[in-house]
Amino acid sequence: MAKLALALALVVGVGLLALAAQAAEVTVAAPAATFTVKQLTPETALAAAQAALAHCRQGGYQVAVAVVDRSGVLQVLLRDRLAGPHTVEVASRKAWTAASTKASTAAFAAETQAGKPLSGLRGHASFMAVAGGLVIAGGGSLLGAIGVSGAPGGEADEACATAGLKAIADELEF
Repeated sequence: MAKLALALALVVGVGLLALAAQAAEVTVAAPAATFTVKQLTPETALAAAQAALAHCRQGGYQVAVAVVDRSGVLQVLLRDRLAGPHTVEVASRKAWTAASTKASTAAFAAETQAGKPLSGLRGHASFMAVAGGLVIAGGGSLLGAIGVSGAPGGEADEACATAGLKAIADELEF
């Protein structure tokens, strides 16, 4: 009789362990099927582009300014009256590159020089490895990027892009 009671207790104990393990599996949350992202509003993107354009004009530069969303899709493009025709594509590619790599185009240019591990990326038709493209981020999220083309040199383009970021900084969550 004692052996039967022990065997029964053992079976019940194993059964309870199995139920506990099964319950633990049920309470493990599955990954969500969707997620939420933050996006720049068209008004915020336009404000950044306008501020960058204004900064370049103060320096006497005729430029194009592009703002893309977090996926690199163009939201705003402004081209000053006398900016060269190439500036439209170059500004857009700078913004796309910054959004795609989540880094400034100046940093991208440095990391993709000949002999560096990422040098092969320069061959991709959409990348632009010259300063003037900056990431737009807020609250720990990539929101988009801004690219400027037409000022004399990438550093001047980047200064204009920085002015665009400063114009919207208070509107972004940090």
